[in-house]
Amino acid sequence: MKLRSAQWYAGQDRNAYIHRAWMRRGVPDDAFTGRPQIAIANTASDLTPCNAHLNEVAASVRNGVYEAGGIPLDLPVVSLGETNVRPTAMLWRNMAAMATEEMLRANPVDGVVLLGGCDKTIPSLLMAAASVDLPAVVVPGGPMLNGSFRGKSLGCGTDVWRLSEEVRGGTLSQADFTSSESAMIRSRGHCNTMGTASTMALVAEALGTVVPGVAGTPAPDSRLLQAAHETGRLAVEMVGADRRPGTFLTKASFHNAIVALAAVGGSTNAVVHLLAIAGRLGVDLCLDHFDRIGSRVPVLVDLQPAGRFLMEDFHRAGGLLAVLHEVRDLLDPDALTVTGRPLVEHLDGAAVWDADVIRPREQPLVAEGGIAVLRGNLAPDGALIKPAAASPHLLEHRGRAAVFDSIEDFHARIDDPDLEVDADSVLVLRGCGPKGYPGMPEVSNMPLPKKLLEQGVRDMVRICDGRMSGTAYGTVVLHVAPEAAAGGPLALVRTGDIVSLDVKARRIDVDVPADELARRTPNKSTLDGFANPKRGWERLYVDHVQQAHTGADLDFLVGSSGSGVSRESH
Repeated sequence: MKLRSAQWYAGQDRNAYIHRAWMRRGVPDDAFTGRPQIAIANTASDLTPCNAHLNEVAASVRNGVYEAGGIPLDLPVVSLGETNVRPTAMLWRNMAAMATEEMLRANPVDGVVLLGGCDKTIPSLLMAAASVDLPAVVVPGGPMLNGSFRGKSLGCGTDVWRLSEEVRGGTLSQADFTSSESAMIRSRGHCNTMGTASTMALVAEALGTVVPGVAGTPAPDSRLLQAAHETGRLAVEMVGADRRPGTFLTKASFHNAIVALAAVGGSTNAVVHLLAIAGRLGVDLCLDHFDRIGSRVPVLVDLQPAGRFLMEDFHRAGGLLAVLHEVRDLLDPDALTVTGRPLVEHLDGAAVWDADVIRPREQPLVAEGGIAVLRGNLAPDGALIKPAAASPHLLEHRGRAAVFDSIEDFHARIDDPDLEVDADSVLVLRGCGPKGYPGMPEVSNMPLPKKLLEQGVRDMVRICDGRMSGTAYGTVVLHVAPEAAAGGPLALVRTGDIVSLDVKARRIDVDVPADELARRTPNKSTLDGFANPKRGWERLYVDHVQQAHTGADLDFLVGSSGSGVSRESH
């Protein structure tokens, strides 16, 4: 077996001596001769609380690597915590991917185990692995256990949105809202709803990058450590077999990921992440594939925010393999996994143990769920909506636009008693796309006007060029492309314009004649709402970020460079 790391360690010259001597530090003499060097790309950080336990997971991976004859190497990588990082974690997803890619390429490693959990960590790790194309396998950190408050389950994230609106609507006291805070995060792990973290773990498994059956294992469950140990062993095997992302991640893999995304009622954020990963691999994937493949797939998982249960219940009920068994006929049978075997071969014997949590195919939560792709004169390059999380009566709707030029403008005016808005209005928020914010924040699920909440209104049509948390819900049209800051027509909408939404027809339009729309220019307040960074990563990002419909990667990062390094360091 010819190892990449031999480029550093083999031979008797001065450079080989330097590489071995500085890495020796207690390892056995044969550590540099024929034993695969396995990096453990670890996103553990106290500032990413959902990933803080990954050091323990890494220890189990190390044991597995050693057992299989490899040498495990801890490699801390950029960690992004969704709840604390400002202005938005999405601003640094591409930076995290670039940094991880470069560190894997620059160092004497033969394969990598990717440890992620919180929303952007698994996508960034997979983008990196796709670009450097070394044998790579993911261990998701897993969801937290179910929390409860006064006898009722609390969904991490989802109930934050729900309870905060009840406070603003006057149906829940501030004291009760504050009391629920300590009950929501019950254990280590990421959000326990079908938010972006859970979605990306499951989608990564359906894609073929996680050992089948592992994704969704709760973070405190000892079976996660067992799986991490076995994954460490698998990483060594993958190096021997030269099983790299470029050898098994194909268009068929993304087909299966889209089917899984729809069947579990997953987050819209998965779309932008899958597009970015596909772009690194050179796989032909676009928005239309999500609609064509996924929009007619039944939603079988009754989890918040679309349903009732939480991830601990999902795991108990059979997990992802049980869901995929129900939709096996919709999967591409040729798509392979990190095991070297097709995904569908891992479905034999999978069973649903709780039909309330994972519905039978003939009794779905939503008959045609998935994610719908909308187009029209408001979104020439596309926009998304998640019908399973929307109000059915709003999926075909016309209303007057109430326009906000930035999130600050929105917060300043949304609760103004004199704001011209009613239950039929359409809230339009712009300046929140990749360039305009910058970073495409999770603000699309705008809070409703207080005066309407007090009247009992709990959903309205909302349109934005940003994203929303996978834990959120509502009739929200998001990822509008091109964004306002990139010259998209969203910048031209005015308060009072009639906006029409028709999800069945896949349309989102403003009822303004084309010639009038062409004559309009963004007003000064709109332009003032766009970001204009002067230096650093934000400047680089704004100059090079692509639009949401292609994955919001940086233009110079699309594609891969492989693992080759041409020059010595001494």
